[in-house]
Amino acid sequence: MGTVLTLIGDPVKAGSGETVLDQGTIDLVRRAVEAAGHATGTVTTLHDGVAVDIAAEGEAAAVRDAAEAALAGAGLPVDAAAQPDGPARRRRLLVSDMDSTMITCECIDELADFAGVKAEVSAVTERAMRGELDFAEALTARVSTLTGLADGVLARAFGERVRLMPGARTLVATMRSQGARAVLVSGGFTYFTARVAALCGFDDHRANVLEIEDGRLTGRVIPPILGADAKVEALDHYAGLWAGGLGGALAVGDGANDLPMIVQAGLGVAYHAKPRVAAAAPVRINHGDLTALLYLQGYARDEFLIAD
Repeated sequence: MGTVLTLIGDPVKAGSGETVLDQGTIDLVRRAVEAAGHATGTVTTLHDGVAVDIAAEGEAAAVRDAAEAALAGAGLPVDAAAQPDGPARRRRLLVSDMDSTMITCECIDELADFAGVKAEVSAVTERAMRGELDFAEALTARVSTLTGLADGVLARAFGERVRLMPGARTLVATMRSQGARAVLVSGGFTYFTARVAALCGFDDHRANVLEIEDGRLTGRVIPPILGADAKVEALDHYAGLWAGGLGGALAVGDGANDLPMIVQAGLGVAYHAKPRVAAAAPVRINHGDLTALLYLQGYARDEFLIAD
């Protein structure tokens, strides 16, 4: 059987004693996949009650769709992903978005709070991440609202507002312990990516640079603006450098500017993503935390290097 179907629940719920992924759920999914014309085989437990691999036959997207339909129909908070099985599942490169992916907030929205315009900026951020606005134009407009802020707000925003997404450090640490590399690629700002990269253990980072003069934000980004195209360029560069090509790379993000790199990577994941992104991505994680990306690669829980 050349396809592997991975079912992943929320480890927080499992840790609190709530049943997340039981035998009944596994059987339900297997019946649905088989009814769609795809034989299933061995079930491998990756984390009891949280994640399993199920061997299957058939094209990955069709297997995933059958599994997702069954889970949604039963109202079960479990993610399903399917991909070709084999050693290549373990990717040699992680390329990740930062805001609302590796961290729980949008940094520009938090900066805007210090300028008293968070509500209006957050509304623009939401539309941009949904793909309703041109990213560069929306970023330029949002940054302009920060004009005159003292550069000390950057440190305050980082210290008071930025929190790592659950599983972030464990994901990076586990992959790097197996020889993989990791890069943070963000449409946000280098002040934050440098610090998040250091906290999580990323090998490199790329983002936009806020212009600062005389200790204050000018309300401008130093060109060029890093958007969707630049994320793809970064993916191509680092995949060629460290992963033997795109097939060895895992890309993850939540917004429209992440989608081009998600669909080009060997394994592309929409993480708690905007609807347009989730609909187009090969894999979507809506319930699990970032350790779900380890289960997708076939890591069992006892292989995790726990760092969170």
